[in-house]
Amino acid sequence: MDQAPDHPAEQGSLLLQDQLCFALYAASRAVTTRYRPLLDELGLTYPQYLVMLVLWQQNGVSVRELGTALHLESSTLSPLLKRLEAAGLIRRERRTDDERSVVIHLTDAGAELRTKAHSVPLAIGEAMALNPEQDATAKHLLRLLTANVTNS
Repeated sequence: MDQAPDHPAEQGSLLLQDQLCFALYAASRAVTTRYRPLLDELGLTYPQYLVMLVLWQQNGVSVRELGTALHLESSTLSPLLKRLEAAGLIRRERRTDDERSVVIHLTDAGAELRTKAHSVPLAIGEAMALNPEQDATAKHLLRLLTANVTNS
């Protein structure tokens, strides 16, 4: 009969509480759930909000650049972009010099939504209750983890 390891975080442990993937999953669900009412007020889903964040930072981004920034395939992005376009927040344009490339631009309504969205990171920051050092450390570790797993 298998017994729990003497050291809780022992490599190879099959205890749920020892699984980093579960801690990430639970944290992701909790954060996404906290975003929902805030984004409902903006008329956005969480993935749509991420697209808008990229465009608010740099308007006129290709679908390829958007996919790279968000770690998403174009097959996942296309439905998101169609819904944002139908909502009047973005417009898609084929490049004249390369018909295969589509560039995403904010509409006036999409640009104006940015002002309303300023309250979102503040509310999420309050909910996370991390001090600036903890916030920076968490972001650093998550980016490192993403890079390590992506490159392995």
